[in-house]
Amino acid sequence: MDKQVISSNFTEASRVLNSFISNDKNIETMQKAIEAMVHAYKNEGKVLSCGNGGSMCDAMHFAEELTGRFRKDRPALAALAISDPSHLTCVANDFGYDKVFSRAVEGWGKKDDVLLAISTSGNSPNIIEAVKAAKLHGMKVIGLLGKGGGKLASEVDFPFVIDSDVSDRIQEMHIKLIHMFIEGIERSLFPTNY
Repeated sequence: MDKQVISSNFTEASRVLNSFISNDKNIETMQKAIEAMVHAYKNEGKVLSCGNGGSMCDAMHFAEELTGRFRKDRPALAALAISDPSHLTCVANDFGYDKVFSRAVEGWGKKDDVLLAISTSGNSPNIIEAVKAAKLHGMKVIGLLGKGGGKLASEVDFPFVIDSDVSDRIQEMHIKLIHMFIEGIERSLFPTNY
């Protein structure tokens, strides 16, 4: 690969990060999203997460850092990525792929829980259905989005629209936000870890 191509990739990643940081609204929304998840945990709630493809991997990464370990040992936190193959294939077969996440939200979600909905386009039909189900259950919804935010930007409580039309740049920022969510939750619930 040409050195200029490599360099321009890092320059573009830096531009996307700086664009996010320079918008004060993003920082304020980050604080509010973390507060919503902390509220859920303080009230015996949980966080569900979902996404397609690489975004499902991010949803799973988020959940395992909460149930497992992030930086230091602490009690497990209730988090579940909607990723069970038997559930996904059953629902896709019986109800259609658009319902694979919403059916899990219907079954697991409750008032004051939080859904982390990840869609680089902001237009994934199955994520839109999951958000609708979460709202019906009185859940708060965080949206990790891109490409202008799509339909989901106005449907979620805490939208994070990454300033890029390139999926890998968007996903790079999504994982940074996920790590910030986890750190924020830990700093609130387990301050001695910091």
